[in-house]
Amino acid sequence: MTNVSDTDTAAVETSPVDDREDRTSVQLEEEGDIAADYIEELLDIADLDGDIEIDARAGRAYVSVTSSEETNLRLLSRPDTVTALQELTRIAVQNKTGAFSRLILDIGGSREARAAELSKLVDTAVGRIEAGADSAALPAMSSYERKLVHDVVAERGFVSQSSGEGRDRHTVITRA
Repeated sequence: MTNVSDTDTAAVETSPVDDREDRTSVQLEEEGDIAADYIEELLDIADLDGDIEIDARAGRAYVSVTSSEETNLRLLSRPDTVTALQELTRIAVQNKTGAFSRLILDIGGSREARAAELSKLVDTAVGRIEAGADSAALPAMSSYERKLVHDVVAERGFVSQSSGEGRDRHTVITRA
């Protein structure tokens, strides 16, 4: 679950879509480089080793931190910790670029693991609907996680919509 203030959530959800789409690959690379430098400094302070990869896709910069030593990043790869580090990294990027960042940070494969968990949640919800329920509500989650859920729901031939405000914002799934 993401701990984002209502003002942060409002900023994310009310930012013009056009501004998100107009991010150039150069701007996204710059965001990724700034984020990678920030994370590298953090790893140095914590005396942790990690390989940093930068990618740009779907209008977002993605920064992934991996390590050949499984236990090396364990503490940092907890979902709440990744979310907090992502927000700190976004702030560092925003301070340098002057622009809102939609950067996604992944540490030790935590985003992949969360996507698998979300897929299982959707499977359970779809099962309830197929068993006769009119709809199924998922727990509150971040806007990024809700986007992942919306994509999985659409792939399964169902409809989803976000409901609620702030930290209580969640996804409701119904038949198409």
